[in-house]
Amino acid sequence: MTEHIMGNLLIIGGAEDKEKDCKILKYYYREAGEKRSRICVITAASEDGEQAGIIYRDLFMKFGCSNIDVIAIQDRASANVGENIEKIVQASGIFFTGGDQLRITAMIGGTAMGMALQHLYEQGVIIGGTSAGASVMSDTMIIGGQGDTPGEDLIQMAPGLGLLKGIIIDQHFAQRGRIGRLMTAVSLNPYFLGIGIDEDTSVHIRNDGNFRVIGRGTVLITDASCAVISNVDDLNNGKPLALAPVKVHILSEGWRFNITERTSFLSEAEGFSMNHSELSKKEMKQEATSS
Repeated sequence: MTEHIMGNLLIIGGAEDKEKDCKILKYYYREAGEKRSRICVITAASEDGEQAGIIYRDLFMKFGCSNIDVIAIQDRASANVGENIEKIVQASGIFFTGGDQLRITAMIGGTAMGMALQHLYEQGVIIGGTSAGASVMSDTMIIGGQGDTPGEDLIQMAPGLGLLKGIIIDQHFAQRGRIGRLMTAVSLNPYFLGIGIDEDTSVHIRNDGNFRVIGRGTVLITDASCAVISNVDDLNNGKPLALAPVKVHILSEGWRFNITERTSFLSEAEGFSMNHSELSKKEMKQEATSS
C-alpha cells in the first residue's frame, strides 16, 4: 500500500478552535515554516468564500505569517489564471477552507491549479484542509448520506482530488453520527481504509506512512480488508449492511497509525513506541511467565 504514503497532509475534521489555543491551526502554521511561511488559503468550497478566507488570513497573520494569499476560486477559469498558479507554486503551505467538497473538485479538477497542487503534494509541501477541505483529499470522497444504520441509502460518493489513494475521509464525525455512512463507504471497497475525524481534531499524514492525531477529539479508523462476510450486493434491495469482521481503531491525541502496516501505536514522545500487536505479544509473555 505504498501509494498512500507520499505527501504531507493535515486533515481536519472541521470546527477547529479559532479563538482560544488554536492548537491545530498553530501546528499547521509551524509545519508551513512559521515566520518564513508562504501560505495560500483556497476558498473554492464556498460560493462566497471571502469571509472564510479573511478569518484564516487574519489568524495566520496573528500567528506571525506575513506572506499569505487568499485565492477565491469561483469558476474553472480562475483556476487557470497564471497569477493564481504562481502563488500556489511558490507556497510553503496550502489550506482549503470548508463548504461543499463537490465545488472544490468541480472548480479545480483537471485545471492548471489542480496539476500544481498535485506537484506540491509530491514535493512534500504541507496541504491542509478542514471539513469539506478534508474530505476532498482522497481519490474517492463522501458527498452525502445520513443516519446510523449502514446501508446504501446512507451514502453518496464522487471522485476527490486524488492526493490520498485507498483512503476515505469523513469529517464532523462523532458530532454528526457518521459511522454508518463511513462503514457503508468502506463496504463498497473493503480494501479502502475509512478515517472518521471528529471536530477540532486532525490527522497529520507524513510521507513515511504514519499519521499522528492532534486535537481534542478522536479519530476512528475502519479496516474491513479481512472481512469474510459482506452483503453489499443486497443493499439495492433495501437491506441493512452485513460486514464482518471489521477492525476498528479509535485514537486520540498522542496516538499514531501506520497506514502501510495498518497498526496503531503511541508516539515515542509519549514514552511509548510499541504498536498494538507488539504490546499483545508482551502481555502474553508476561502472563505465561507469571503462571
